Amino acid sequence: MKRSFLLAICLSVAAAFAGPYDIDEFTAQDVGTPDDYITAEFGGELKVAPAEEVESLQKGRLVVRQKFVDPFGEAETTYQLYQGAAGELSSMTPLEVPEGTSYSAVVKSKIYQRRGMSVEEDAEKVYFDGKYVYVPKRTSAYVFVDGNPVELKKATPVADAEEEDEPVAAAAPEVPSSNGEECDEYDPDCEDEDEDDVDVAGDMDETNREADRRRLAARDAADDVSENATDRFGIADEVRFWSAVALSALAATSAVLGILEHMDANKAGDAYDELDGVHEKIVTQINASCTPAEGGAPNASCVAAMSYYDLTIGSNYSLKTLESRMDTNKKTRDSHATARNIWFGVAGASLTAAIVLFVW
Repeated sequence: MKRSFLLAICLSVAAAFAGPYDIDEFTAQDVGTPDDYITAEFGGELKVAPAEEVESLQKGRLVVRQKFVDPFGEAETTYQLYQGAAGELSSMTPLEVPEGTSYSAVVKSKIYQRRGMSVEEDAEKVYFDGKYVYVPKRTSAYVFVDGNPVELKKATPVADAEEEDEPVAAAAPEVPSSNGEECDEYDPDCEDEDEDDVDVAGDMDETNREADRRRLAARDAADDVSENATDRFGIADEVRFWSAVALSALAATSAVLGILEHMDANKAGDAYDELDGVHEKIVTQINASCTPAEGGAPNASCVAAMSYYDLTIGSNYSLKTLESRMDTNKKTRDSHATARNIWFGVAGASLTAAIVLFVW
């Protein structure tokens, strides 16, 4: 019975802190507003999108998941999904959901710009097109699915498209000589006009593409440095959170054990008090029997002898037997009381440490 009760308490504590990275439901009542990435089709407002339909969006459609936070902290943070037409997505990097991870699970999970961020620091706006995930100004992101961290990396097709553009840009059309003649390399008076015909447009396009590639490479390198530093030093928030959860569970378990020890201490104390009443009656009877007829103090030898005889006062006890049982009950009561105080002390210390970690 005690074990079942203790198990139920521990499971309740664990369930209370389950799923901090999940979005259980989309309940925000705020109006969905379009932006550069998603446009409204009717009335200038985005319409609410069911979570089940995000994975099967038609081409050209987009869903934005928006987070709403009360600036005064009086209301809980809420989320909602809005659907519209895809706008200008070229400035965002499509992030790929890795194989083995459900796309719909990512839709219902909080998304973070990097690892180690606090639970409440998830991205305010995230976009979904049914295949990829878009987080503004990020080339990677992190989610927690079933409690496990999952990295959303830059989709492969983006890199492939850039590589396919490169040979096209590098090819420059040949410009024939304007006079249709070829110069002899040994003729100093002949000037080959082809040397002056430079494909300026082709060179400019290639230069721009090269600049774009270098800029993207520099941005990716900066992101990698930031993320690597965070991976190494930025998991403190996550460690503190789960440590607080563990301490909370320990506090609840210790409190339950303290209550059980308190109950056992009370039982032993009640047994001691009951025998103490019998003890007083036996002592009174012995003193009365050992008091001389002329009065005075009870005879000590008589009292010592009578202590070993059974006297019937509700139950058959000798004084020595009764005192031995009382001593056993007293030790049992004191033992449970000590254990109770220890468990309550552990519960108090664990709860205090958990509160400190939660508010840190």
